[in-house]
Amino acid sequence: MRNDDAVLRLHASDNVVVSKGDMQAGTELPENGIILYVTDAIPFGHKIATAVIAKDEAVRKYGQTIGFATCDIAPGEHVHDHNLVFAEFARDYEFGTDATPTNFIPEPERATFQGIVRADGRVATRNYLAVITSVNCSATVARYIADHFRGPALDQWPNVDGVIALSHGSGCGTASHGDGWDYLRRCIAGYSAHPNIAGTLLLGLGCEINQVDSLVDDLGLATGEMLHTKTIQDMGGTNASVREGIACIEAMLPAANAVKRETVSASHIMLGMECGGSDAFSGVTANPALGAAAGLLVRNGGTAILGETPEIYGAEHLLIRRAESEAVGRKLLERISWWEDYTKKNGAVVDNNPTPGNKAGGLTTILEKSLGAAAKGGTSNLVEVYRYAEAVRSKGFVFMDTPGYDPVSVTGMVAGGANVVCFTTGRGSVFGCKPTPSLKLATNSEMFRRMQEDMDINCGRIVDGDANVESLGREIFELILRTASGEPSKSEAFGFGDEEFVPWQVGAIL
Repeated sequence: MRNDDAVLRLHASDNVVVSKGDMQAGTELPENGIILYVTDAIPFGHKIATAVIAKDEAVRKYGQTIGFATCDIAPGEHVHDHNLVFAEFARDYEFGTDATPTNFIPEPERATFQGIVRADGRVATRNYLAVITSVNCSATVARYIADHFRGPALDQWPNVDGVIALSHGSGCGTASHGDGWDYLRRCIAGYSAHPNIAGTLLLGLGCEINQVDSLVDDLGLATGEMLHTKTIQDMGGTNASVREGIACIEAMLPAANAVKRETVSASHIMLGMECGGSDAFSGVTANPALGAAAGLLVRNGGTAILGETPEIYGAEHLLIRRAESEAVGRKLLERISWWEDYTKKNGAVVDNNPTPGNKAGGLTTILEKSLGAAAKGGTSNLVEVYRYAEAVRSKGFVFMDTPGYDPVSVTGMVAGGANVVCFTTGRGSVFGCKPTPSLKLATNSEMFRRMQEDMDINCGRIVDGDANVESLGREIFELILRTASGEPSKSEAFGFGDEEFVPWQVGAIL
């Protein structure tokens, strides 16, 4: 059997190609003017050697090293975790060598969307009221308050998208200083002040370490008509707290409803970019297409946030080459070093990924996964690096230090100000992140067809030959604009997003 269109070669220097479908042993493949015979059954998305790869020799994909052969590999052999392994190697950090002037679109010609302009000039894409807990102990009461407003309870308030309970698993029994403490409080502050949240009830128990009043004072939040603090102990227990919490939300509803959408520049969009359940096509289809969309957003004056530090590990040198200054590049290297130390202290390794699902989809090492993940960043200059859940102030392409665990990572981006999220997936993720709409970008057509009720766009058309990176990038960008204007995403239609507020618990639990 012969198939002239069965594989993808991603770079001329690669010594592997990627199967575009399940492939039987004995399949003939034309390769550099000769016929290559596949020696093993090759699953969809997996790698095939196209040349002799000696033991300890680098395996190359995307024109980059993705790992090293653990034995001699013959042409036509399946290349995966049985004969390919992650190993450290020196990477050349060339600060800013690929940075180029951004071709900004003139302001009068920039894309627009229908946004909600807040009093301080920030622009919302959604309009929620939120009950945010200071501690896990107040989570159930918060949910009871929010549940009161499900169904027809908001019919008379058509401009309010909902009342959400944002709870978490921390807030007490933790050190009152350090990274974990800072991350939790930044997340709470970032969501409380998020443009997509019109009003907030900060709900505590009363005796926790993370006191609501000190939280407000320390982080510079201002209580008033649309920001309230209450504790269950002061209100008299569960039933009294639910009643008072409902009354508090009801009092905010008229002001929250008194909004309208108006035409604003796409420069007000802050895009969070995430990938979860990745496969071998993530770095070929959805991620580079999202990178193209991010580039369009940057050219229109907007902001695109790349995160997941452990999942750009091994590809950080490519981002550093696009850093606008050496100082920005060194900030990224500092976070890479922190992760190396962090994983070592906890008896782990940075190559904890790929996951079983990633490996089933054809990814073998963190280097391979990272090279594909970094493609979400497109080609724009890297203008700033932020710590987890820090408020993002810069326009353009930025990086935020987040873990690879999707809800934790996206929580940090939303806390930083992301008002739209694009989530690429090859295995099929179900994800939402109220108060910010989340779009799912499928990396392959087979999964899109199987899970199309959850997927917003099929980027597998690039491999199918029905689209290219540039055309899909434009399509994603236009979908971002429509979503920012109020068009519901698939996850919003399902109601996803209430359980995905997950601040990063990085500190000691005492």
